[in-house]
Amino acid sequence: MTKENPPGLDLGRLAGHLDREHPGLVRGPLSAEVIQGGRSNLTYRVTDGESRWVVRRPPLGHVLATAHDMAREYRVITALRGTDVPVPGTVLLCEDPDVIGAPFYVMEQVEGTPYRTAGELAELGPERTRALALALPDTLVALHAVDPDSVGLGDFGRPEGFLERQLRRWGKQLEASRSRELTGIDELRDSLGGQLPDSPRPTVVHGDFRLDNVLATADDRIAAVLDWEMSTLGDPLTDLGLLVMYSERLDIPDAPISTTAEAPGHPSAGELVERYAAASGRDVSRINWYTAFAWFKLAVILEGIHYRYTLGQTVGPGFDRIGDLVPVFIDNGLTTLRKG
Repeated sequence: MTKENPPGLDLGRLAGHLDREHPGLVRGPLSAEVIQGGRSNLTYRVTDGESRWVVRRPPLGHVLATAHDMAREYRVITALRGTDVPVPGTVLLCEDPDVIGAPFYVMEQVEGTPYRTAGELAELGPERTRALALALPDTLVALHAVDPDSVGLGDFGRPEGFLERQLRRWGKQLEASRSRELTGIDELRDSLGGQLPDSPRPTVVHGDFRLDNVLATADDRIAAVLDWEMSTLGDPLTDLGLLVMYSERLDIPDAPISTTAEAPGHPSAGELVERYAAASGRDVSRINWYTAFAWFKLAVILEGIHYRYTLGQTVGPGFDRIGDLVPVFIDNGLTTLRKG
């Protein structure tokens, strides 16, 4: 922790705002550090020496339209408190960009460990790795079982035509970040559009559900689901498809973004799908489409991050190789979609 301002966060302005909104909450000078691992919104661990919070704000510089919506993320986390979905407690939302230079929100810090790589999981051993990985589809089942109306999220999205809009949205995000030739990405987008499945009943969806967006307890339970910036009402199988994608082998040595499938004891992607299907009762016969869509979406996200890196607008290490991953994700998407 340092009392110096980290990139994108003025601690003096933050302390002043917290004191105005919650007098007595902050009991001493703030110090902060950037939480590494995220490639999109900036996340900071903040403390006054006694209490600890987490602050989230959009990235510096180039920001894609409709992405990085702090109010949306804050709303869904707040709404899910009291359900079977583990989320942090929220403190406040600030939509005034004049406070720290961008909208932001503050939430309680939850104790837990983020596991981001197969190597980190391997240290747990096969049995603990398996238990933690199987907790992921179980948590998705809990999320997708929440009645949106009962938690005040009945108007959180427009489920009708969800998949078509998702493809259009990510196509627009691609164009906003397109700065080089990407062989196959237009074919992947068009092929996905030509093979749209029929969506099941809509639910709250996380939009970016994977192992390194959760915190795990010492006994391998999920303490909190984080990073809700892409959440909405829509097709729950998009969450499952993304989880499957992150459970496939990437086979790129020292990649800045990795899957966890190589960890000993990690369940196969098929086993995760079967567990979700058994507990949720949903038809998962078109999971290859949803997984291919996940490869496409991540390719677009990574290309956006690569574009920000070329403009010098990223914070932290590991961004110089992000661009190399994009063609791999495109190829995997095409291969998965051809499986039917």
